[in-house]
Amino acid sequence: MQNQMGGQQQQMTYQTPPPIITTKDHLYINDMLSWNLLAMKKAHSFAEQCQDQEIKSVLEKTGQMHQRHYQKILSHLKTQQQQQSIPMQ
Repeated sequence: MQNQMGGQQQQMTYQTPPPIITTKDHLYINDMLSWNLLAMKKAHSFAEQCQDQEIKSVLEKTGQMHQRHYQKILSHLKTQQQQQSIPMQ
């Protein structure tokens, strides 16, 4: 990026993420949870309707993968929430 004077601006980088969730972060996290939940439900529904056992198995594994992703996101949020509730000494 260049500013109006023609020089380059340095972009600030973090070694660890800042302990804040912006509105944009919150909306994206909410979207990720929704996408994984919907994909999990669809895969499960399609697997129930499927006659081919091989395809049914793949759909069930896909649903389980999305469920793991959903749970992983929630566990990260819970860990972050617990860390923030611990008083600093």
